[in-house]
Amino acid sequence: MQLTNGSNDLIMSATTNQHVLSPSAQQKTHPTFEWLRTEHIESLHILVSEYRHTPTGAMHYHIAANNDENVFLVGLRTIPTDSTGVAHILEHTALCGSKKYPVRDPFFMMIRRSLNTFMNAFTSSDWTAYPFASKNRKDFDNLLSVYLDAVFFSRLEPLDFAQEGHRLEFDEHDNPETDLVYKGVVYNEMKGAMSSPVSVIYETLSQYLFPTSTYHHNSGGDPETIPDLTYKQLKSFYKTHYHPSNAVFMTYGDMPASELQKAFEERALCHFERLDRHIQVHPEKRRFAPLKVQSAYAEELSEGESIDNKTHIVLGWLLGVSTDLESQLKAHLLSDVLLENSASPLRKLLETCGLGTSPSPLCGLEDSNFEMAFMCGIEGSSPKSAEEFETKVMDLLAEIAEKGVPQEKLEAVLHQLELSQREIGGDSYPYGLQLILSGLSPAIHRGDPIALLNLDPVLEKLRVEIKDPNFIPQLVKELLLENPHQVRLVMQPDENLETRKEQMIKRMLAEKKSQLSQREKQAIIDKAKALLVRQAQEDDESVLPKVGIEDVPAQTPVPKETTAKIANSQLSQYQQGTNGILYQQVVYPLPPLEPELQTLLPVFTTLVGELGAGNKDYLEVQEALSASTGGISGFSTLRGAVDDEQQVSGFLIYSGKALSRNVEPLSELMHSMINHPRFDELERIKELVAQYRARVDQSITGNGHGLAMQAASAGMNPAAKLSHQLSGLAGIQAIQHLDHELQNKDNLEAVADGLTVLHSLIHSGERQFLLVGEEQSIAEGTTCLEKLWQETTAPTPALALDPVREKINQAWLTNTQVNFCAKAYPTVPADHPDAPVLTVLGGVLRNGFLHRAIREQGGAYGGGASQDSNIAAFRFYSYRDPRTKETLADFDESIAWLLKQDLSYQVLEEAILGVIGSLDKPNSPAGEAKQAFQNKLFNRSEAFQARFRERVLGTTAEDLKRVAQCYFDPNAASTAIITSQAQWSTLDLTGFEELHV
Repeated sequence: MQLTNGSNDLIMSATTNQHVLSPSAQQKTHPTFEWLRTEHIESLHILVSEYRHTPTGAMHYHIAANNDENVFLVGLRTIPTDSTGVAHILEHTALCGSKKYPVRDPFFMMIRRSLNTFMNAFTSSDWTAYPFASKNRKDFDNLLSVYLDAVFFSRLEPLDFAQEGHRLEFDEHDNPETDLVYKGVVYNEMKGAMSSPVSVIYETLSQYLFPTSTYHHNSGGDPETIPDLTYKQLKSFYKTHYHPSNAVFMTYGDMPASELQKAFEERALCHFERLDRHIQVHPEKRRFAPLKVQSAYAEELSEGESIDNKTHIVLGWLLGVSTDLESQLKAHLLSDVLLENSASPLRKLLETCGLGTSPSPLCGLEDSNFEMAFMCGIEGSSPKSAEEFETKVMDLLAEIAEKGVPQEKLEAVLHQLELSQREIGGDSYPYGLQLILSGLSPAIHRGDPIALLNLDPVLEKLRVEIKDPNFIPQLVKELLLENPHQVRLVMQPDENLETRKEQMIKRMLAEKKSQLSQREKQAIIDKAKALLVRQAQEDDESVLPKVGIEDVPAQTPVPKETTAKIANSQLSQYQQGTNGILYQQVVYPLPPLEPELQTLLPVFTTLVGELGAGNKDYLEVQEALSASTGGISGFSTLRGAVDDEQQVSGFLIYSGKALSRNVEPLSELMHSMINHPRFDELERIKELVAQYRARVDQSITGNGHGLAMQAASAGMNPAAKLSHQLSGLAGIQAIQHLDHELQNKDNLEAVADGLTVLHSLIHSGERQFLLVGEEQSIAEGTTCLEKLWQETTAPTPALALDPVREKINQAWLTNTQVNFCAKAYPTVPADHPDAPVLTVLGGVLRNGFLHRAIREQGGAYGGGASQDSNIAAFRFYSYRDPRTKETLADFDESIAWLLKQDLSYQVLEEAILGVIGSLDKPNSPAGEAKQAFQNKLFNRSEAFQARFRERVLGTTAEDLKRVAQCYFDPNAASTAIITSQAQWSTLDLTGFEELHV
């Protein structure tokens, strides 16, 4: 058969039923590459080909697909032997200029000179990857040139290493009388990452599960160890690890493999010969007896708060290699049988054993490393419960090894694996990148990434093997019960740990300073000044390729909707290529709600899919969901009107999905769960609130900038205020309080009563339905809806919220080593002519000032500004930031910078391209339909979207200055910061409300 889009020709082998390249297709491979094989993966509608670059041995895996969003990734085996973060710092530093592009910051420059749909770089435990995606061929070629040069011909300037990695400076950079301090982007990034107890627990467990291999070390870098890395060590690591012989190229899309290989060869590979070094992860030495470890994590407590019941207990087992697909899927199968949902035996034990508040976030299979690990545990426990907890887990495993598990449970788990194999993603990462990343780990470990992409043959084999009653018992014995390489980790909170660490660092730096000569002090000052000069220099950006406004597509196609009626309710249908999966939503407008019912809304949505329904308890519902659906969930969404931010509408949305053969059970389950939830399952509600509380507690250091922006803009409009109260810092505070209150049974019953009232109010409204899928699935889904939803509904009063316009200054204190800062200004709603201008302005301020001031000079991991027209607010932010007052001053200074600048067309064009790129970013087929449906719900018509796009493209430099002068009134600004109690006590900030979370 003939493939379109320039992909390889294929012929069918009559004897093997495999797709192989024809001789003509083999000639299309670039001469320096050797074609090895091609496989057709029918379930994903792709062809995957494997090639080897003959001179260097570099591997190339190309995924041919009928998709114009082309994706590139180059992965490198990076195997750290310490926790200095060498691979992570190298990932950052490699993007700071290269041989062909000798500018200071080509990566961030290209972000704003591009129509990319994705650009980033990742450091994992044993690999580093540089991926990008674009729908524009010119843009793809530009990015490919920059990425290849950055990876293989990086300049690695010492000052870039100092900026991105670590450096010593005086607290006042030109004053040797002030204290010595550590600075650096990665240093602060990892201080933020290691503020999370879960990250600390994972790294600690890995140290003991992997006593001798690379996973013993923190590949991102331990803040205590990062300063030990020298520039010479960084250069040496680059020389051996960033070589084509150690590289894997992976591509996806409708571009021919030979065209890509020609670019690889001419722009990079032709300059290299094969490296005589084989970089790989070595197998871990096995333990012959279980190990018991007790350690501590830092926990900063509020006044009067106790450390009781804050201990984490985790059990971990080291399993076999991840490159054996059959072994990996068996391990996944076992993990899912034990932990998939609340009806799974081990998950049920973790939730109900009474020894902790909720299961550990670390539960499950870790299969991205060369050797897999299985983990389970609880949080909110006590050290004295460790022995009892381990005994309960081992007893349960022994019981499963003796009795097995029901056959239908195994079938349900295989069903979930099949659904995950079939689903076309693309809502978070581009779909092609998701496929590439799923195959990257086996490619890095010299396994078979093509086999991992094509699960169907192994799934069919497993369907036969699970019929053996001894299948799961044997896996439990082999992988867990009879596996002596086991670690039990008990992590206690220590409220003084962080203080002791900081004091140790201060003493060490004070001693180092006392030993410095005047010449050495001056050298530190000179280096700081040189870095400031470098950061301020204006590079010749013309050396970088770019796209322009002329390359912007005229419009983005919107999925087409058809409508029908179910009883008197509207049904919206979107026919999309979803690969045999139907997506269904049931939508209710939010009614007027009293404050106590508003507070329960996030709990209400969290309980969807987790409680019993009708005559089924929650365990039966969980089993039914696993057997026939891809899950059913709920969420609420709020937006201000396009012409008045004070007028707010909101909806509660139930969302589910299933394979086309399971449309009927999906519809029946959704109908039952929506109409007959079991709010009488009081203990279950208590457990779920505790689990929800644990999740939101852990979200603070990962999403601190988002939470700070929510807090700062909470006074801008009613939707912003309610969002802050439901899902922001105030919402986290409320859930913490509710979790504590539910220890009293009377309060638990009152909450259940409140949920019942909330359910009744919401479901008295006029509902809508959404179906997304292929034609036949939509027809079957429509028939099911008509059968189940025969009762009519009547309009009810819509959500009514009081207007809000108030100034906020808040300091939220929590357990963190770094800060998150935000400042917000009231602006205009989405259809105001200035809203697109303000959206462009966010890019100009970020590109022109904030990135340099907050990240490069200030050392934060990130910072920027953006307009949120849904709440009519313009918001500045910083992420994992060592500073607070200085960053808030930088926000103000960026406005002053703008007003005195003679903005060039290039600066304006780059910001416009960034906005258009975000507007045009593709989603999955289902995601695009859901987005179109939500736009309709909130009156964001195609005409409105076209108007917004036209105004973005028509923005001028004069417009930017005009809106800055109009809306950035210092007296109207609101501010929120997230910091620690220790740091807050040293800050001289007045007029702030102090809050704890």
